[in-house]
Amino acid sequence: MPNAVVVIPTYNEADNIKRLLRTVFSLQRDFEVLVVDDNSPDGTGQIVEELMLTYPDRLHLLKRKKKTGLGTAYIAGFKWALHRGYKFIFEMDADFSHNPNDLIRLYNACYKDGFDMAIGSRYVRGVNVVNWPMDRVLMSWGASKYVRFITGMDIYDTTAGFVCYKREVLEKINLDNIRFVGYAFQIEMKFKAFLKKFKIKEIPVIFTDRTKGESKMSSGIISEAIFGVIKMKFKSVFGRRKFEKTSFN
Repeated sequence: MPNAVVVIPTYNEADNIKRLLRTVFSLQRDFEVLVVDDNSPDGTGQIVEELMLTYPDRLHLLKRKKKTGLGTAYIAGFKWALHRGYKFIFEMDADFSHNPNDLIRLYNACYKDGFDMAIGSRYVRGVNVVNWPMDRVLMSWGASKYVRFITGMDIYDTTAGFVCYKREVLEKINLDNIRFVGYAFQIEMKFKAFLKKFKIKEIPVIFTDRTKGESKMSSGIISEAIFGVIKMKFKSVFGRRKFEKTSFN
């Protein structure tokens, strides 16, 4: 029975993907990897296909026709992993901003310590970010503070994209109802898990900005996060009150 798979969305990551995959496969823990490639013009998908000959039982590729957002890529990957019976499903960036060695720490938090979800957290112990300009550090840290205040989640890094889920979490979160596709996707996933009272653990990690390739951050993604969080919170409160009225009146 498959155990753990790391879902890595890619778009134009030819400079990073080969080294990243080889690093993951060199770890003491036998992780499998699913690359979800959005038809990268730079040939990322072709590089993965070539590497599949070297790692035939551990490396998988899900090819999509076009780029439709980070959230949709992850959801496609999560559904693929659930269908194949993996017990632990990870999300991780392709640009080495997440240290592959930390996969084992996230895995142990769920497998050994019994948490349902483990987050590689930049802010649970101060600010652990390398190579970001100060304005971006402040924006990211401030966004997490803002989300924590609005939603009531006891999570310091609400926008983190380095996560291990037990399959039960993804099974009980209705993936078809996830609405955000960009930056706010990470927030929505955590908020849905929080509402369902899953046990969540933040593991301190050091986040290092990419040195190769281009960032996918944009003003539209940031706006989605800022305004979407308020809408998400109101919807959760309204939905709960509507349920209470229907159930008890």
